[in-house]
Amino acid sequence: MRLDKFLKVSRLIKRRTVAAEACDNKRVSINGKVAKASSKVSEGDVIEISFGSGITKIRVTKVTEHATREGAGDMYEII
Repeated sequence: MRLDKFLKVSRLIKRRTVAAEACDNKRVSINGKVAKASSKVSEGDVIEISFGSGITKIRVTKVTEHATREGAGDMYEII
């Protein structure tokens, strides 16, 4: 799954366009490397997102095309 879509489906970022902009501004990395919006996300990847002055670090536990509000939290774990 594409990185921008994963961020939207998992509800880490509200809209896919905002997720793509974050990737374009080099605020998102996968496994320590700056990632583009089209980068592939798979289970076990570590994603770091820079929000303002803070950094959120997560590990991908499940990749699904659609998730409910309750199921979105199961797609990742905060490290």
